[in-house]
Amino acid sequence: MTALRPLGSSGLSVFPLCLGGNVFGWTADEATSFEVLDAYREAGGNFIDTADAYMYYFPGNEAGQSEAIIGRWLAARGNRDDVVVATKVGDSPERKGLAPANIVAAAEDSLRRLGTDHIDLYYTHLDDESVPVEEVITALDGLVKAGKVRAIGASNISPERLAASLAFSDREGLARFVALQPRYNLVSRDTYEGERRNIVAREGLACLPYFALAAGFLTGKYRPGKPVGGPRDTPTMAGSFADTERGARVLAALEEVATARGAEMATVALAWLAQQPTVSVPVSSARTVEQLPSLLAHLDLQLTDTELKTLTTASA
Repeated sequence: MTALRPLGSSGLSVFPLCLGGNVFGWTADEATSFEVLDAYREAGGNFIDTADAYMYYFPGNEAGQSEAIIGRWLAARGNRDDVVVATKVGDSPERKGLAPANIVAAAEDSLRRLGTDHIDLYYTHLDDESVPVEEVITALDGLVKAGKVRAIGASNISPERLAASLAFSDREGLARFVALQPRYNLVSRDTYEGERRNIVAREGLACLPYFALAAGFLTGKYRPGKPVGGPRDTPTMAGSFADTERGARVLAALEEVATARGAEMATVALAWLAQQPTVSVPVSSARTVEQLPSLLAHLDLQLTDTELKTLTTASA
């Protein structure tokens, strides 16, 4: 059985692969979402990531649908105490931004959709620089003190605002961020590797990268000049990497290592990410049960220094 690992300083213990819930209600209907969640639990998984905004920005979707599906699954299975649920605030069209009153109202909305009395890990989804970090942290601390949130984290935040938030928490003795969820993968390294990574290391935060497979690009499905249909085939997601020189280099290196190891390219990409300094647990989603095994397989794949160097060099 795969051992759980500590989630930063939160006191929570989590499976070393976090299941992303962004596809629930979007590319996976409710029945399929339940199947994926069941298969993940059967494999020992206990860490689910969602957001109050998923996936309203694609036609035919509405904000909160992922939370609602997860909430119905938790109720149907009666396993709330066995699952660590992470969700986010700040990007829903109904609850945009991080004004203190909005944070509190959004948390109540998420609790209702999830059918629970507490959120295990509550992230600021998109930072709102119009609101001082002192106000953001104070509002989040209030939710922790009320027992509605167990731990807090940040995603898509500048290094300066992240450092200032942590300093304020320490100075005032308030809840502090325990985790950072950056965009980080073999073709998106620039925003994390640098000052954000330095802060994570220095402050003892858990790093939980999202888009671990670059929205499916690192599975090898997207190739130069090869159109792929479906809702993810957009200029802002996986397809945007397909015709870049960097993307081509990364796919070639992934294919080389995967072939030598008899593994899927997705497995190798996740293994690379999981072995990066400061990374705690990657976040990745599965649209079908059949996609899960290649994600879970990275837990048993330890890349050699040579393989890591091959991939890192290709993605530079």
